[in-house]
Amino acid sequence: MIRRASLFLCVALAAPAQEWNSLEAVAREELRATQTPGGAVAVVQGDQVVLAKGFGVASVETGAEVTPDMLFRLGSTTKMFTAAAVVMLAEQGKLRLDRPIGEYVHGLHPKLARVTAHQLLTHSAGLSDEAPMYGSQDDSALAAGIRAWKDDKFFTDPGEVYSYSNPGYWVAGFLVEQLGGKPFADVMDERILQPLGMKTSTFRPTRAMTYPLAQGHEGGKVARPAANNASGWPAGSLFSSARDLAQWCIALLHGGRGVLPPTVIARMGTGHVEVPGSELRYGYGLRVGQHRGVRMWDHAGNRLGYGSSIRLAPDQKVAVIVLVNRTGGTLPRTSEKALELLLPLGPRPEPKPRPAPTGAQMERCVGVYAQGSERIEVIREDGRLVLREGGRTAPVGPGVVLVSEKYLHRNGRTFRKQP
Repeated sequence: MIRRASLFLCVALAAPAQEWNSLEAVAREELRATQTPGGAVAVVQGDQVVLAKGFGVASVETGAEVTPDMLFRLGSTTKMFTAAAVVMLAEQGKLRLDRPIGEYVHGLHPKLARVTAHQLLTHSAGLSDEAPMYGSQDDSALAAGIRAWKDDKFFTDPGEVYSYSNPGYWVAGFLVEQLGGKPFADVMDERILQPLGMKTSTFRPTRAMTYPLAQGHEGGKVARPAANNASGWPAGSLFSSARDLAQWCIALLHGGRGVLPPTVIARMGTGHVEVPGSELRYGYGLRVGQHRGVRMWDHAGNRLGYGSSIRLAPDQKVAVIVLVNRTGGTLPRTSEKALELLLPLGPRPEPKPRPAPTGAQMERCVGVYAQGSERIEVIREDGRLVLREGGRTAPVGPGVVLVSEKYLHRNGRTFRKQP
């Protein structure tokens, strides 16, 4: 039996107690409904942590209660940290974001050497996506892996189209390591984590396990063995706590607190490329857009055994952090309730139906699309478009967008039409 244990309170200054109680009720119910063992939530208003709580259990085996100081693995929310480090290097004059990375690091495949840091940080480098959970445990794996890349890491030419790519952020972390003169984890610790007071946050599992740590869960059980792949740390492997992440959010909302230059934050929070099929744009490690009439930066993360979400309203100086110990969990109703308590949100938008494609539009969509080893086929069947993948077929849904004659975008990833 999973215990929904007592909650741990930091401070609650920005809303009446009964309103925080309503947030707690939503969190408890969402944990139960999603069969998530535990989580932690922190809320920032202004330069204060107005709420920091732990919910549920850190392990279904021990029943230990979650606290807001307990470490979780973030998944892709890590990307905002890696992006900040790269842009800081640019601000220091160590690279230009719009110049080929081969001008700054050597030993790369010629096509990779022509990619820019801007393209890496905005998922527009033409790199296929993958996220292997297991791999080398050694710091040297990052550079060794990237220097061994060939043309097959690309599904299209750099700069052509947005497509979410974890490997792009591996290369961004490689830049941090090479130009920082130390292993990636050490550069991040010395230049961002420790200066911001994120004292227990770390990329190293052997350090994380020395602090209170929420165990990752998959299918209601502790995920064993714990995933780790040092070559992928820059894209999704930071260990952090709700309280530590609150310090990061306060820095983003208040000009960097002497650690992140304000110009770095401005460049991160600028929507540089359009995300197909949405009204969002991707900045540097942040999604940028409007949410119910309020300007918002956000990112979510998904790692074996863990999930995370950080949502920031930069104009109102509000942030909501959610960490959970179930694969891919983000507790969206909980974070939305917290935003409703603190922001002048407009009404929830009504879904906008997409017009049915014409016959000519259907014909343009029909074909085989590929990214890396993944292939999908769009066929016309009984007057509608159907997606076929791995022997399964389903109607083409709203998450599928024809970007151009060459590209089909589905749920963040873009696929290139095959001859």
